[in-house]
Amino acid sequence: MTKELAISTRGLTKQFDRYIAVNDVELQVAAGEVYGLIGPNGAGKTTLIRMLAAAEEPTTGEIYINGDRFLRDQSNPKLKQRLGYLPDDFPVYEDLTVWDYLDYFARLYRLREPRRTQRMREVLELVQLTSKRKSLIATLSRGMKQRLSLARTIIHEPILLLLDEPVSGLDPIARMQFREIIKTLREAGMTILISSHVLSDLAELCTSVGIMELGYLVESASLSELYRRLSRQQIILATLGDLDALKAELKNNPLVDNCEVLVGKNQVRVQFSGTPDDSAMLLRSLVEAGIPLSEFHCTQEDLETIFLKMGHQQAS
Repeated sequence: MTKELAISTRGLTKQFDRYIAVNDVELQVAAGEVYGLIGPNGAGKTTLIRMLAAAEEPTTGEIYINGDRFLRDQSNPKLKQRLGYLPDDFPVYEDLTVWDYLDYFARLYRLREPRRTQRMREVLELVQLTSKRKSLIATLSRGMKQRLSLARTIIHEPILLLLDEPVSGLDPIARMQFREIIKTLREAGMTILISSHVLSDLAELCTSVGIMELGYLVESASLSELYRRLSRQQIILATLGDLDALKAELKNNPLVDNCEVLVGKNQVRVQFSGTPDDSAMLLRSLVEAGIPLSEFHCTQEDLETIFLKMGHQQAS
């Protein structure tokens, strides 16, 4: 049995005058996934998310959320109840307290007492702002404001979360805190679509990624499949002895390619096309050749390298 699709689009297109912002996108996101939407600014990510959030009407095409179709020219209140949408430029009301701000949105979503207060406490706990409930929003750091915006986005317990560039402009600690909250939401069973042009933010969060360029969805796959298909294995080696001796020995192995000396370190990085057994044999042969190795570890190209490589393939 296939997993239920939280999002499914068919031929989804958005045209502004002569400019096509989103071009014939067929997007499928399974329930329970964290789906990362990657692409440079202007690729169409925001327009796509706005259409999924029913904030923008498609020019053509269809959108299904958990199997139910968005109907054109209608307000789709039932579907919107299931969605939480965090745009990249949503204002927070600086002169309200954290509690009053959340209370305002909880009422907009028609949460009634005693559930409303209970839910507000839950989301404040989740985004780690319980101690700030009486503070004016103007006094919060940028990271706290972003976590408060997330709390507002999930106050009505949506099952699908659409986050547009949620960590842009945050410092590394605030980014990490935000990522941890996303992981908690995923564990609670939410489906999350998150866009960014900062790949390192998505690599450890996402189960799948889609890559957008010039309005097209040029790639959509699970992270494990992308790594399997596009990521080459690498081995980092360091020696206490002569680097040239190590490099000469590595050249003898037909599975080793592209030996690169890492600047400022007595280390080399090589591309390796063998199996784990082959890498164990390589290690043994180096030791037997008398190379005083101080480091030998296998790694994979990261998401950023894969992404850049794909860009070159498409450009060439």
